[in-house]
Amino acid sequence: MSVLLIAGSPSEQSRSSTLLNEVAARLHEKVDGRRLKVDWLRIRDLSPQALLLADWGHPSVIASIERVANARALVVATPVYKAAYSGVLKVFLDLLPQTALKGKVVLPIATGGSPHHMLALDYALRPVLQSLGAKHILPGVYASDGQLPKDADGAYRPIEEIHARLDDAVSSLLHEGLRWPVSPEFASVPFVQTQYSV
Repeated sequence: MSVLLIAGSPSEQSRSSTLLNEVAARLHEKVDGRRLKVDWLRIRDLSPQALLLADWGHPSVIASIERVANARALVVATPVYKAAYSGVLKVFLDLLPQTALKGKVVLPIATGGSPHHMLALDYALRPVLQSLGAKHILPGVYASDGQLPKDADGAYRPIEEIHARLDDAVSSLLHEGLRWPVSPEFASVPFVQTQYSV
């Protein structure tokens, strides 16, 4: 079983990629890598000419479509510009076959300059994912620039609220989306050790 993390930012260092890194860390922490493969697809690494010309025969496009086909779940991350997901992500989604997401679970993630762009997840990205046949689109995670400030080293660091929302999102991805068994919070107690009163 595999989860494909799709980075839809044109920048190498971005807030949306930071959130994807956080998702990857949580997946690795919760599930053994032998049982759940976590893979990356950075759209900016594909051939720009092939993307813009919709060259389905280009090796980078063929390989990326195969990676989407082989994944059981996708985490799609994008910056929001002018209330819409990134153009890089749009061009890539336009290349996918109409049923590319059939039977798949998708967790959408977005970042934007202000909270006003939050609805881009529901009104711009979600309909496209549905049109591609996604089986289950989980509630998305949106973070504004203020919720992902830079630290002293220049790296983006999510505030505590975003950490909590990512925890919930990854838990939903595993347990609701992929039907991963829930680990017990407490060790089981044999019946003979239980005490009761009448």
